Amino acid sequence: MLPLGQVMGAADTVKKDLGIDQPLLTNREKTELVDALRSTYTLNELLPAVGPPRSSFFYHLARLGTSDKYGEVRGALFVIFVRNYRCYGYRRLHASLSDRSLRISEKVVRRLMKQEALAPVMRKRRRYGSYMGEISPAPDNLLNRGFSAESPNEKWLTYITEFQIPAVKVYLSPMIDCNDGMIVSWLIGTEPDAELVKTMLDVAIETFAANTNRPVVHSYRDGHYRWPGWLSRIADASLVRSMSRKACSPDNAACEGGMRTKNLDGLSSDGQVPEVLHGTTVAQRDLDE
Repeated sequence: MLPLGQVMGAADTVKKDLGIDQPLLTNREKTELVDALRSTYTLNELLPAVGPPRSSFFYHLARLGTSDKYGEVRGALFVIFVRNYRCYGYRRLHASLSDRSLRISEKVVRRLMKQEALAPVMRKRRRYGSYMGEISPAPDNLLNRGFSAESPNEKWLTYITEFQIPAVKVYLSPMIDCNDGMIVSWLIGTEPDAELVKTMLDVAIETFAANTNRPVVHSYRDGHYRWPGWLSRIADASLVRSMSRKACSPDNAACEGGMRTKNLDGLSSDGQVPEVLHGTTVAQRDLDE
């Protein structure tokens, strides 16, 4: 067991805390430790206690007295790194050293940066997103996943889906009644634009013009259901708006599930262009057709 004073002196020599784990020391650091204690203990006592092989000890001992091969490079690296706001990586540091006629490999630059703790600050890039925030206040989620209705024209669900056919990609905008799951109106077009949803809504409004019931129209938070044309039609027909929560598809699950059940998402399953695209993009059909 080494005396505390000798241990403190040795720890100061290798610039390590007293609580350092001995197996974590490099052979060079162990050589410095043994060399610092040689005045008190013999090599036969120190080498088994500290741990460096005898050959490694004499190898590093011979190198302790030599000057640092990369001393000039270390100083230049630090100066370049600090002057460039600590943002240079090893490639730009290597190029800067080459400009100063200090030609070493990139592998050596990486090793010296690690030894000198020259780590650039890596700011995580923010992925591009076109989302600019809410374009208008969103109404509350009045349905709250309550997709059952006791009478017709009480709760309506709508959304936009797309499907591919050999000729073109088409978009379907349906309006579904929660009472019986039947489709009140639907429209197909080649563009998911405002005209698609507005025309579909006009056809749906005509179906209950003589009734006093005013259904709750539930949709996603898309811009299609916030444009002035949609809002004005909702207000003129005295309909009540309801929207799903942000990024929460289950809030309108009955509409999507209903489309898959009725196989309207597969209108092009036979590989033919739907009939509604040959003349007009508006289609109001009975479900049995």
